[in-house]
Parts: sequence; C-alpha cells; structure tokens
Amino acid sequence: MQLVHHSMVERGDDSETGTDAVSHEDVLATDVDLAQSILSQTRGLMFRRSFPDNSALVFLFDTAKIRDVHMLFVFFPIDAVWVVDDVVQRVERLRPWRSFAREECDLLIELPAGTADDVEAGDRLVLEGE
Repeated sequence: MQLVHHSMVERGDDSETGTDAVSHEDVLATDVDLAQSILSQTRGLMFRRSFPDNSALVFLFDTAKIRDVHMLFVFFPIDAVWVVDDVVQRVERLRPWRSFAREECDLLIELPAGTADDVEAGDRLVLEGE
C-alpha cells in the first residue's frame, strides 16, 4: 500500500485562460502502517525511537469527526494531515513532547517531518493498493 498526494500546480500564464494548471502526483509513503486496533490507535507513534522516510502511520475511521493528535512520548517531529473524503483539511508540523492539534477527519495521517511540506488544504491524499 502507498500514500499518494494529488495536487494542482500552476505553470504560469496561458494567453487564453490566464493560468495553466496541471495535475501533479507524488508518492509520499510506500511503507504504510494502518493503526486499526484500539491499542495501535492509542499508542500511535509513542515510544518509537525513529520514523523512517517513506513511512506513514494511518488512522482510518468510518465517519468524519474531530480527531486529536498529541505528541506525549513521541521523540521526533512529525507532519500530521487531517483528511475528509480524500481532501486535505489541515496540515500541521508537530514538535516532540509538546504539540497538540485537532481537526475534523475520517483519515488521519502521520508522516516524518518534512514529508508533507508540499501538501496543502484542498489537495487530495489517497491510499492506493489496499
């Protein structure tokens, strides 16, 4: 399974429409870990000593509602992405031990810090190969 980022990228001026936008696709993670059990969802990234590049921890929920992310006992910074119906709602860089954030989502994704630098609200994030 992999996590794919879909975005629209403006290429500059087009004489007829003003701007020319094209769809852009990037694979953000190829090592996707699904937190499916209550225990794995509660533990998240706590107590792990590293979070390798190309990794993602994904929390998949049946319905969209406000979901929290805390960094207590997490030893490294991460990027957290809240998604509803494959559309990014919020992206936040969280610091070890101190950060806390919440947003509505039906898909919550935790990535190594810097991985989501090009991801913005309104972009699409899709799990492929489920």
